[in-house]
Amino acid sequence: MAYSGTGLEAFSDLTSYEKWLEEEGLPVIRGFHINDLKDVELAPWKRKGGNGAYINLDGTGGTNDSYIVEIPAGGNLKPEKYLFEEVIFVLSGRGATTIWNEGGKKQTFEWQAGSLFSPPLNVWRQHFNGQGDQPARLLSVTTAPLVIDLFHSKELVFNNPIVLKDRYAGEDGYFSAEGKLYGHRIWESNFIPDVGSFKLQELVKRGAGGTSISFELANNTMCAHISEFPVGTYKKGHRHAAGAHIVLISGEGYSLLWKNEDDPKTRVDWHPGSMFVPPDRWFHQHFNVGREPARYLAVRWGSVKYRVSGVLSMAGQEDSVKTGGNQIEYEDEDPAILKMFEAELAKHGVESRMGKFFAGK
Repeated sequence: MAYSGTGLEAFSDLTSYEKWLEEEGLPVIRGFHINDLKDVELAPWKRKGGNGAYINLDGTGGTNDSYIVEIPAGGNLKPEKYLFEEVIFVLSGRGATTIWNEGGKKQTFEWQAGSLFSPPLNVWRQHFNGQGDQPARLLSVTTAPLVIDLFHSKELVFNNPIVLKDRYAGEDGYFSAEGKLYGHRIWESNFIPDVGSFKLQELVKRGAGGTSISFELANNTMCAHISEFPVGTYKKGHRHAAGAHIVLISGEGYSLLWKNEDDPKTRVDWHPGSMFVPPDRWFHQHFNVGREPARYLAVRWGSVKYRVSGVLSMAGQEDSVKTGGNQIEYEDEDPAILKMFEAELAKHGVESRMGKFFAGK
């Protein structure tokens, strides 16, 4: 207990979400990063009917969380619905998910390793493993911490009969791969078949010949994006709000993270399957030292369709800190960053392609 005297002993120092997390009875992974999501040890999960683990990395700031759930070979999870958003990325396996509103018709779509989708808020969903010889593993990023803490009522969050037709009204083809492009690089769709092969668009402002695409999913406030940058390059340093779960899809490299200019930099090495979450308003910068383009998926706050402000805002990432933004231009960065990168490239036998970005410096 956090309190003593005057009757306050009855109050717990745990939030409603933290108490609920304890009740789930699963391992909870904390810290700064995960080396490989496919190697995370899981435990039986009674509520879902599979195996799982929660992931609450430091960088979430309590704004969102993630979990891994594994569907047994040839099996399925239990039907569920809840009043928080989730974005699901398929780590391994193939299968199908059935979605339906209370009393409505069911709709089923298939997925595979690399697929990305989001069951709409408070709809029933049930996941099935399409392979009889191996489990399927899913990663889900959710808004559960905020929702459970705000309402502090499991009955309201997990047993709410409301049908949110503005989120999902049972439309045919809701989970088809069809989508719509807005502007240069915002793709609205409820199902992405494969984030590893999805076509990206040029993003000059982020540096080094990188490409990107942002996803609006299921009318959520959370969204996602894919970024890729070439061999022998690195992206510009930038910062944003907490809660961006970065999952490496391809490539080999590292990221540097720091809060203030004079702080020591934390290094996270990564490869396909690694995940980390930059803390709130910490600068971070991604470096490709491998022999193929580096691609990552970021599931985060920052929907353009349903904007949120304040501590969850992702604004200003492509504007220089010198003009009030949140990006460090190459010419303004610490010279030690380029030196470190070139030394790492030499260890890997890869040539730097950053010269043209520093011409005239």
